[in-house]
Amino acid sequence: MKVLVISAHPDDETLGCGGTLLKHRDAGDELHWLVVTQPHPPQWSAELVELKIAEIEQAAKAYQMEHVYRLGFPTIQLDTVPQAELIGRIQEVIAKVEPELVYLVHEGDVHTDHQVVFTAAMSVLKSFYMQRYGVKRILCFETLSSTEAAPAAPGRHFVPLVYIDISSHIEEKLSVMKLFASEAQEDPMPRGEGSIRALARYRGATIGVDYAEAFMLIREVA
Repeated sequence: MKVLVISAHPDDETLGCGGTLLKHRDAGDELHWLVVTQPHPPQWSAELVELKIAEIEQAAKAYQMEHVYRLGFPTIQLDTVPQAELIGRIQEVIAKVEPELVYLVHEGDVHTDHQVVFTAAMSVLKSFYMQRYGVKRILCFETLSSTEAAPAAPGRHFVPLVYIDISSHIEEKLSVMKLFASEAQEDPMPRGEGSIRALARYRGATIGVDYAEAFMLIREVA
């Protein structure tokens, strides 16, 4: 099975669906990764930009990604990018990969980059276009420090409908997160190891397993 994960930032996918991606890897599925943004000088130093590039490469190796697509749009400035341009670039990748399953950032996250990426991706993946690209299922993942930090407005809630047991992959998920040294936090912050483990433990308890990841089903075409 071909799988495409679309993240606004490099660490989104590890926080949200890292354990699930490791399960796909071990099952022999073909993984592709679309990273929409990257930091640019002078807002970020050249050293930090290089560090983040290295982090992507290390994580891609851990997940055994078939290919990484880096669009290079400016981080924290996606709302200034022409929507047509962003939609077009995302469409190119989806058309090339033709994934059966797409993992996507959640639209209700507090981070505006996540909101913009979700809207653009769903403009490509309208229900009547999904079969054109071979897409059968779209799942949104939750990103610690962005999903739970959103205002408690009904239209922005993350509503988990799909749960995946990652008990056998939780330790490796935490190890991959350590590769993102520029993004990791110390406990008790949201991206601390304890917080990541706690969310997975809570999601696991919901379905009676040790650790799990939860997803919001956006659309499935059978």
